[in-house]
Amino acid sequence: MKIEGEAVLLRIHIGEADRYDSKPLYKKIVEVLRENHIAGVTVLRGILGYGKSTVIHSASILDLSEDLPIVVEVIDTEDKIQKIIPIIEKYVKNGLMTMEKVKVIKYSAEGD
Repeated sequence: MKIEGEAVLLRIHIGEADRYDSKPLYKKIVEVLRENHIAGVTVLRGILGYGKSTVIHSASILDLSEDLPIVVEVIDTEDKIQKIIPIIEKYVKNGLMTMEKVKVIKYSAEGD
């Protein structure tokens, strides 16, 4: 797959403790994205943050949280992202989803 120029970045903000069928929600999301041939996805684990509840979640040893912030970043064409959003929304019960246009400068793997 090759993406050049305009693309879309979808960010999905959830908690590390969020689950789907006893599996971490971020893993389920990645599986669904891969099954739908989305170009790229990265899961980032935050060290500090809060959401709508305003409860601060921290990775500090003194204040260890079991529900750290998770951000799933997804990049592909706008058409493909628009098609996947309704599927992902079924799994994300608590969280935030944002979307923005990005310019892909390079998307390659060795041997491309």
